[in-house]
Amino acid sequence: MIVNKLHNTDLKKSDFWYDLPEELIAQTPLKQRDSSRLLVLNRDNGIIEHRIFKDIVDYFNEGDVLVINNSKVIPARLIGKKSDSGIDVEVFLLKNIELDVWEVMTYPGRRTKIGTSIVFADGKLRAEVIDIVDGGNRIVRFDYDKSNTLMALIDEIGNMPLPPYIKEKLEDSSRYQTVYAKYDGSSAAPTAGLHFTEELFAALREKGVKIAPVMLHVGLGTFRPVKEEKIMDHVMHSEYFSVSKESADIINNCKKNGGRVIAVGTTSCRTLESASDNDGTVKAMSGDTGIFIYPGYKFKVVDKLITNFHLPESTLMMLVSAFSNRETVLDAYRVAVEEKYRFFSFGDAMLIL
Repeated sequence: MIVNKLHNTDLKKSDFWYDLPEELIAQTPLKQRDSSRLLVLNRDNGIIEHRIFKDIVDYFNEGDVLVINNSKVIPARLIGKKSDSGIDVEVFLLKNIELDVWEVMTYPGRRTKIGTSIVFADGKLRAEVIDIVDGGNRIVRFDYDKSNTLMALIDEIGNMPLPPYIKEKLEDSSRYQTVYAKYDGSSAAPTAGLHFTEELFAALREKGVKIAPVMLHVGLGTFRPVKEEKIMDHVMHSEYFSVSKESADIINNCKKNGGRVIAVGTTSCRTLESASDNDGTVKAMSGDTGIFIYPGYKFKVVDKLITNFHLPESTLMMLVSAFSNRETVLDAYRVAVEEKYRFFSFGDAMLIL
């Protein structure tokens, strides 16, 4: 077993760096979701297998539970104009505060002071900046003809918020949604779930695997770099999550009966670890979580993790390193680069056993 030589208090952002050739950053999704490659990593001994994602069924047993995040990405990028000057303003929806009030990120921010009015789609939708919060985000109140709904207008005039490292246009916006996306609210896709198909779910159910949906609305913080060199100084972004009683019961019964809990993505993982007691019992609950998982963290619920390949020095790399250990994960990433795996949102996947 490979032991992490660093104590968590000594960890620096640079400890999670790896070299990635730009050409390995996937710009478009594959034609078939489950045809992505799958790197299988045994976290106890570092042994690696190379498979295809549809082979993931082979790693499940009867009685296991697959936990998915059924949050849906909204077209959160709105392009408007200042009503007094006509200057273009980009508004990025982050979090719904109450009915028509949202926390947003604006660009250029210096031009959106409190009281600024922004018009979208020739007046179909309007927004007023009513507050500025820590970090520079704005709070805006939307106004519109109430014969419509705000989400319907956002669906009509908004743009899908692809990550900044994707330069090519997405021809089919549904490919930045999981096939099980249900509840509007995410500013970014829970990308590990993009590999799943209805046929894969049918094969898992036939094998006796139960599916437990949870929800975490993915915020833009997933793209924000860690600025502090000492990772313990980093303040994690907060995201809304929810776990139903039905899903909590499925997961708890699985653990009680000796089954294993497999989380799809870091968002499902963070949800489960946020909603559990110290003994690993998952509670039905909802609220905001700012849980920051990095090496030294003791997982209470998750037994296996399905994830994509993450950006260097990101909080997601730190979570994956906590689930395995830093050296093992960095070694696996080096192998993935050598084998020319596709990286990031539209890239290939990793299963950590």
